[in-house]
Amino acid sequence: MASQIPYTVNASILLTGLPLLERPAAVGAAGFGGVELWWPFPTATPDADEVDALVRALEQADVQLTGLNFLAGDMPAGDRGLVSWPGREEELRANLDVVTAIGERTGCRAFNALYGNRVEGADPAAQDDLGAENLHLAAQAVARIGGTVLLEPVSGTPAYPLKTSADAVAVIDRVASEHGSTNIGLLLDVYHLSVNGADVDAEIAAYRDRVAHVQIADAPGRGAPGSGDLPITRWIEDLRAGGYAGPVGLEYKTDDADPFAWLPRGERAAEPAVAR
Repeated sequence: MASQIPYTVNASILLTGLPLLERPAAVGAAGFGGVELWWPFPTATPDADEVDALVRALEQADVQLTGLNFLAGDMPAGDRGLVSWPGREEELRANLDVVTAIGERTGCRAFNALYGNRVEGADPAAQDDLGAENLHLAAQAVARIGGTVLLEPVSGTPAYPLKTSADAVAVIDRVASEHGSTNIGLLLDVYHLSVNGADVDAEIAAYRDRVAHVQIADAPGRGAPGSGDLPITRWIEDLRAGGYAGPVGLEYKTDDADPFAWLPRGERAAEPAVAR
């Protein structure tokens, strides 16, 4: 189903004036067929009733969960993932089966694994060894349901070591070479890449065959498309023309009464004409 959804709403950054369990219905009411989420629970292994409530909210709203993050730590405090964080291996690994079970129940098959910041006092090489091992374990877990692990460059956090598509792809290739896991793909977020100073056109040209998911926000400001200077429409058209048929995640911030006014309603849930 996800391949027929041109846009999917990240309901962890949008619609935050509503309780989490009311956001899927708001996404559907706005005319979208897909929703994606950062890890929505305070712990790695939430109670069954918490998971049931989330699944029920998605079902009642009739929207597809197109993406879900693994546990990433305390994001508001600056954490950006546990994949390469020494000492939090058990917490992350306990999360893998929970994420996979949610994916199985909801039809979600794309799972974002934030790599993690460099930890003061830790050896970066040791962190990267751990990161490769944990990505392999995550890939193994979601492979049971035909899932793909996503790895993304991130901006705004100097301690986060993956800044470009090349950085992420190097890690992906290392996991494939050393551990044999190949169901890991690049999450291409045009906002993060742009803020990090990347040439997004060049990155799309170089890595389009590695892109497993796309997210957008404008810059400066991380607002809705059209609020900044980025040629987001051109980039999406380029990706579509090159064969990317998955959803484009709306991962921006806005206080507008209608956060989706920039996008005509008829383009929100119909199959994209240029998808292959």
